[in-house]
Amino acid sequence: MSNVLVKKRVVITGIGLVSPLGNTTEETWAGLLAGKCGVDYITRFDTSQHKVKFAAETKNFDPLNFVEKKEVKKMDYFIFFAIAAAKEALANSGLQITPAIAEEVGVYIGSGIGGFGVFEREHTKMLEGGPSRISPFFIPASIVNLASGHVSIMTGAKGPNSATATACSTGAHAIGDSFRIIERGDALAMICGGSEGAITPMSVGGFASMHALSTRNDDPVHASRPFDKERDGFVIGEGAGIFVLEELEHAKARGAKIYAEIVGYGMTSDAFHITMPDMDGPRRVMLKTIKDAGIQAEQVAYINTHGTSTPVGDANETRAIKAAFGEHAYKLAISSTKSMTGHLLGGAGGLEAGITSLAIYNQIIPPTINYENPDPECDLDCVPNEARQATIEYALSNSFGFGGTNAALLFRRYE
Repeated sequence: MSNVLVKKRVVITGIGLVSPLGNTTEETWAGLLAGKCGVDYITRFDTSQHKVKFAAETKNFDPLNFVEKKEVKKMDYFIFFAIAAAKEALANSGLQITPAIAEEVGVYIGSGIGGFGVFEREHTKMLEGGPSRISPFFIPASIVNLASGHVSIMTGAKGPNSATATACSTGAHAIGDSFRIIERGDALAMICGGSEGAITPMSVGGFASMHALSTRNDDPVHASRPFDKERDGFVIGEGAGIFVLEELEHAKARGAKIYAEIVGYGMTSDAFHITMPDMDGPRRVMLKTIKDAGIQAEQVAYINTHGTSTPVGDANETRAIKAAFGEHAYKLAISSTKSMTGHLLGGAGGLEAGITSLAIYNQIIPPTINYENPDPECDLDCVPNEARQATIEYALSNSFGFGGTNAALLFRRYE
């Protein structure tokens, strides 16, 4: 008897996006193709004492459209965003989680920070009135795995239930790990991705203290400018990107719409510095992902980059792409959609995996906006300022996080 594992093929049948460009996938995609910017002055709190006064907030997002009123106090925004995106992804996929398959459907949604807003609010209450003022919902509203927990309860999915918190690689790791779960036959489908709701006084203040954020308070719309010579830091964003991943034969049997096939996943560590990136980790993660897919580097047509708009990060990623792809680096297209959505931290990998899949499905590459001043260190084709029709068979999505944690996902056009 053979013990060789036959890997299952895994496809994307549902996409749910909540972003600063819109509260649905359709709105987000339309905004991306139009080169719309979701960055503006912060409305969530008083920024008079803050060095950075702008962010990429979601617009007109009402939790009551997705959660019953009595449940709202039990959750933080990262949970609201995850539920909203998961509901859209499931509706979009048409997957019915019946008792017959409930134990074969899992949930794997991560967050880089979790309930920062709830933590700040409850800490203030404790300082003002003592420990007895702390809400009994404080812990379940703030811990990272409760996005997965609530989505599991909401959908009745009884399969694998997990979460990850790997900074800005979170969403990509959650999707990649879910891919592996289906690939080895431990689930038929996974609801997976990343979510973040960390536009709060402490979060914005903390990132500003470490000089990670852009300080263009006079011009927020042009603050996120990946690969541009005048870039000065990232813009914090919020939202979620959630997939329904499904085993191919199961998806075909029910006549599901298939956006793309996920064919490669890689993980590496820089083992270098807590915040400063190193070129070798991103280089290796791209090559590992390509090898996992069993293709040649020259077959990749598009990379949705990590591209945060930081001086060091964008130059480092450019060097890594050149090192991984050689001369082909100058023939493929790259873009950073963070120029429009800001950086969703733990939600970025989910959102950008969704965008990469839509780029393959629609054969259109969203642009890098605010690109005005070429940087000799960032000399690849970043699809400046306007979306572009393209032939895309394979596309890569990069996510790199503090602590040197890297993830990449490779998608293939499904026909």
